[in-house]
Amino acid sequence: MFILKNSSSISQMARLRSPKFRQSGSNCTLSFWYYNYGQSVGAAEMQLFVNGLKQHTVLWRAYYNEGNQWLKAVIQLGRLPHPFQLSLDKISLGFYDGVSAIDDIVFENCALPPPALSCEGPNKFWCRGTKACIDSLLVCDLVDDCGDGSDEDNCNPDLQCNFENGLCNWEQDVEDDFDWIRIQGTTPTVNTGPLKDHTTGTARGHYLYMESSEPYQFQDKAILLSPLFNPSGNRTCVFRFHYHMFGKQVYKLSVFQRTVSNTKGWLLWYKFGNQGNRWIRQTLHISSSKPFQILVKGTVGDGFTGDIGLDDVSFLGCTLYNGNLPTVSTTTSGTSAPATLPMNNCTEKEFVCRASGHCIEMIQKCDFRPDCSDNSDESACAMEFCNFEDKNLCGWYQPALEQMSGNYSIHITNVFKWELGRGANLYPGQEKHCPLIDHTT
Repeated sequence: MFILKNSSSISQMARLRSPKFRQSGSNCTLSFWYYNYGQSVGAAEMQLFVNGLKQHTVLWRAYYNEGNQWLKAVIQLGRLPHPFQLSLDKISLGFYDGVSAIDDIVFENCALPPPALSCEGPNKFWCRGTKACIDSLLVCDLVDDCGDGSDEDNCNPDLQCNFENGLCNWEQDVEDDFDWIRIQGTTPTVNTGPLKDHTTGTARGHYLYMESSEPYQFQDKAILLSPLFNPSGNRTCVFRFHYHMFGKQVYKLSVFQRTVSNTKGWLLWYKFGNQGNRWIRQTLHISSSKPFQILVKGTVGDGFTGDIGLDDVSFLGCTLYNGNLPTVSTTTSGTSAPATLPMNNCTEKEFVCRASGHCIEMIQKCDFRPDCSDNSDESACAMEFCNFEDKNLCGWYQPALEQMSGNYSIHITNVFKWELGRGANLYPGQEKHCPLIDHTT
C-alpha cells in the first residue's frame, strides 16, 4: 500500500484501518515493513484503538525522511483482552514531496495457549477455564497468560504492584539522587522510554520511569525499595519484573539485595544500554537466611535519550517481614588521626611531626620530601604519584565551577564531569569513546 498526495490543500490525512481483533495473547507482536522517502515526506504513526477506551494509544512513529529503503518495524502488542483495531495514519502538512508505503504485516505469537488434556508436574499450572498448561512462574505475575484470568486469581496483593494506584508497598530511597516518576502514556522525550505501560498495553495504564533529561547528570541514580521479606529458608523466593530500556543513551538498570538497611547490598542482576522499544520480562531467584529487601536502581546515561521504564513487579513464594533490617555502624576505629599532638616546643610557624613531636620549618611541609620520621609532614599533601587505582582519587577532586562575567562570578552547572573509568565496565557503544585499558596495568 502506498500514498501519493493528490492535492495541494494544507493538511491531509491518509488512514489505513485494520480489521477488528477479538483479543491477543501475552507474547503478541506485530511487524511490518515501511518506506518513508522524500524531501518533505512527513510523519506517520500506528495507533491502537481498544473497545471501551476513548483515548487511542500510539504504538509506533516514523519521523520524516528515512532514506530510499524498506525498514522493518516490530511492535509489542502483548495481552489485549478486549476487541481492538489498528490504524496507520499518515499526516502531511502543506508542501509534500515523497512516497510512503507499507507491506508484509505479520502477527506472531498472538494466540492464547492451547488447551491441554493433562498438566502434571511441580512447575506447571493448569488454567481453570481455557485448560491451557502454563509455567508456574507465570502465576501471580500481573499478566493474564491463561486467557481466563485464573493464573491471576487468589494472589496476595501485598506481593505485587502494577503502579496503577501508586507505589503499593514500595518506597523511594531518600539516599539517592532523584526519584522514579509514575506516568501514563509516553515519556516527555521523543525516541526514548515507553509509549505505553505493560499492564494494560495502552496509554491509559501507569508505569514508573526514570527521567534522564536535565537537570539529571551522567551516573545520577534513582533507587526504588521493596517491602521487607522473611528469610526464604530452603524455598526460593522469585522476583519478577518488566523493564523498558529504549534510547540511544540508556545506561544501566540494576537489582540489589540487602540484609542491612544502610548498605547498598549485593548485585543480583544488571542490564546495560539500549534494549529496543519493548517491555522485557526478567525473573530472579532469591535465597536468603536473613530478612532482606530488594533495591531497583536506574542510572542516568550521558544524554537525554536514556529513559528507563519499570512495571508489573511481583514476588512468588515470598512472605513479608514486619520488623526492621539491622543497621551497620559506619564509624570505623583506627582510621582517624589522633586529635592531640605530642609534647613539643614548636612555635606557630613550625610544623609538629606527629609521632616524635619534632619541629620542622613550615616550608618543609608538603615539599615532596619527608622530613619527619613518620612522613606526617607529607601525609595530607599532593601525592607524588597517583594512578587512580584507589577510589579516593589521591585527594584530587572536582570543584564547583565559577565563571567571571564582568565583576560577577556565575556558578556553572551541567559541565562535563571527570569520571573514574574501567575498561571492564564499558557499556555497548562506549568503546568508541573510552580507552579499553588503563595506562598503569
